[in-house]
Formats: sequence, structure tokens, C-alpha cells
Amino acid sequence: QKLLVNGDDVIERRMELVRVVSHNTHKRMVSCLQGHIGADAEKRHKKLPLTSLSQAMVEGGNQLGEDSLIGKMMEVCGDAENRLASELMQHELQIEKDVLDPLSQLAEVDIPNILKQRKQLAKLVLDYDSARARWLQATKSIISGTNTQALTAKADLLKEEMDEAMNKVELCKDQLAADMYSFFSKEGDYARYFVTLLEAQADYHRKSLTVLENVLPTIQAQQDSWTEKPAFGTGLDEHLKRSGREIALPLEACVMMLLETGMKEEGLFRIAAGASKLKKLKAALDCSTSQLEEFYSDPHAVAGALKSYLRELPEPLMSYQLYDDWIQASSVTDPDKRLQALWVVCDKLPKNNKTNLRYLVKFLSKLAQDSEVNKMTPSNIAIVLGPNLLWAKTEGTLAEMAAATSVHVVAIVEPIIQHADWFFPEGRFCGCPLSCVILKFHPPL
Repeated sequence: QKLLVNGDDVIERRMELVRVVSHNTHKRMVSCLQGHIGADAEKRHKKLPLTSLSQAMVEGGNQLGEDSLIGKMMEVCGDAENRLASELMQHELQIEKDVLDPLSQLAEVDIPNILKQRKQLAKLVLDYDSARARWLQATKSIISGTNTQALTAKADLLKEEMDEAMNKVELCKDQLAADMYSFFSKEGDYARYFVTLLEAQADYHRKSLTVLENVLPTIQAQQDSWTEKPAFGTGLDEHLKRSGREIALPLEACVMMLLETGMKEEGLFRIAAGASKLKKLKAALDCSTSQLEEFYSDPHAVAGALKSYLRELPEPLMSYQLYDDWIQASSVTDPDKRLQALWVVCDKLPKNNKTNLRYLVKFLSKLAQDSEVNKMTPSNIAIVLGPNLLWAKTEGTLAEMAAATSVHVVAIVEPIIQHADWFFPEGRFCGCPLSCVILKFHPPL
């Protein structure tokens, strides 16, 4: 009480500091809200950026239609974003009610009212001091004055004013003390606002995570079920499963085009194709288009695309797992036993690898039959194509890996091409058009 009466400003500075930091925190917290403060739930939801994003996604999905994977994804994501917007709207309403409003009440009403009482007390103390000074002056006048009765009456009036002023001081002082004691006793309640903030944020993020976890399996299933995915760079088994094919599309399409226009081309697989034409052909094959007529006139681009497909497989067509077996078989000195050893390893290939290797080797064998014209003997084919069929699973660039194993690979691939009908006695080529390949028709070899 002495601190209050004497105007000590320690408590006042403390309360003013609490007011300032509460005000600043409230201001920053409001700036974090995405909705308009004070708006009702419906208006707040409409104005959220997430709601606008949701609407744009749904509209975009409807425009693209069900035939587009992007359209399907946008519809599902748009619905998810709308649910996230609803969670955000509810979260911000709770924050406004349980944190922002009480914090504003503290900073803008409660503490200012107490500080006003502090100033009012200081004014009442001055009023009391003034009344007391007038009363003391009046009592001195009675002693020295002649009209004692009148002076005494005046002094009594001043005494009443002084007593009334003191009473006001005491009342204000008691009220201020009570309010200050109440404020400091409630500091734990005020501090609880920030605990409430974190609890509300945790609850909001948990609910938002639940929304995402519920939608992710759906959207992932749509992604996985979409068959129109790039073939280049995709594992053989995955590509065949997604496309429902037996022979990889780039392999079969390129072989069909080369059978029609490339078998007499000199240096096929050896002469590099134009980069832009090769890039365009790879992109066309990746999207499974049947509009490939322009590439018939450029067999080197077709051969380059076939080489690129084989080179970009995550695992070589002739398998990492059998790499050591291939190398060991190629090292057998006796020619007949070497062929037998290579056949044994070939027979160990996984089904899809063996089917596609058989298809390719049958074609390469047919290509080698015209070697007097195209200059592509089994040896030359093995040199330029072999490193794209088998390489070691070691660190380093593809060029480094190919260089390290090229000699062995040529010794493996060349006899397989030379003796294609012995390694793969079943099957023949079909003269069906390329459109059959694109439509997932698989002619027997």
C-alpha cells in the first residue's frame, strides 16, 4: 500500500510492459490468420486462400475430364484442400475465441483500466494534499485572527473537505490494490492463453494430417492404376505390368519400324542420330502415340531410341544378378562348352527379361543376315549394342562401366546373335503393322 500511496512506479512499469507485449503478440497473431477476423464461419471459409485453391483445382479437374490423370488428381486434391480449409476455418475461430479475444481484453481493457486507476489515485492524493494545506492554513488563521468564530467555521468546512478527500484516496487505493492483486493472482490464467494456442495448433495439425492421410491412399491408387506412364527409365517388370504387354513398347515399336525401313541401312546402331529427332521419338514412345510415321525415314533415330531404352533401364536386360555368371560362361575356352555355358545362364534369366531378350536377339540375328549391305555383323552389333545389354552393378558412370566390361560383353552377345535359333528355337517374326504394337497386340516371334 505504501508503494501505491507514494506513487512508486515499479508495479506500473511491470503492468505497462505486460500490456505492450500482449498487444504486440495479439497483433502478430492476427497477421498469421488467413481468414478475416470477426467474420462468421461461412464468410471466413469463402475468403480463405485454400478455398480459392480448392475451387480452382476442382474447376480445372472438371475441364480436363476423367480421361486425364491430371484432371482426376486435381479433383481429389481440390476436395482435400476444401476439407483442409474447413479445418483451418474452425481452428481460426477457436483461436479468435479462446486466445485472441482474451488477449485483447487484457491488453486493451483490463490493464489500461488499472493504469487509469493508478493515475486517478495520484490525482486524488494531490487533491488531498491541497485540502490538507488549506485546512492547516485555516487553523493557523484562527490562532492569529480576531474573528475566531468565522475562522473556526471555515476551518471545520475545510476539515470536512480534507476528510472527504482522504476517504476518496483510501477508497481508490483499496480498489487499485484489489485490482492489482487480482491481476497478479491471475497471471497463471493469462499465461494459459499461450498453452491454449499451442494445444489448438496441435489439434488443428492432427486433424489436417488425418485429412491428408485419408486421401493419400486414394490418390496414390489412381496414380498407380494409370497405365500411361513413361517407359524410358522405368523398370521392365513395372512397365510390362502397367501396360499389360509382353514386349516393352519401345523395343517392339522400334523393331517393327526398323524391320520395315532400316534393315539395309549401313551402320545401324553405330551411326548417331540427330539429338532433336531422337528426343522427339523417345517422347512419342513414352506417351504411347501411334503417330510415328515421320520416324520411318530416319532409321538411325529409331535405332538410337532402342539403344537409349536399353541403356536407361534401371537394371540391364541381361540382369545384374547373372552378371558374374555371364562373365564366367564367356571365359570358358572350349567353344562348344562356352556356348553351352552361355545357354545355361540365358535359361536362368527372369521370364520377362528372357522374353524381351529373345525378341531383340531374333531381330539382331535378322539384321546380321544383311551385313554385306548394312555392315552390321554379329561382332559389330555386339560391340555397339552389347554394353547396353549388360553392365556391372558398380559405382561410376555408364561409360566407365561399359568400358570395364565391353570385352566380356562382346564375347557374350556375339555368339548369342550368331546362334539365335539355337538359343531361342521357338518363335518367328510377324509382318503386322506398327499400329498393332501401339494397340498392345503382341505378335509371336
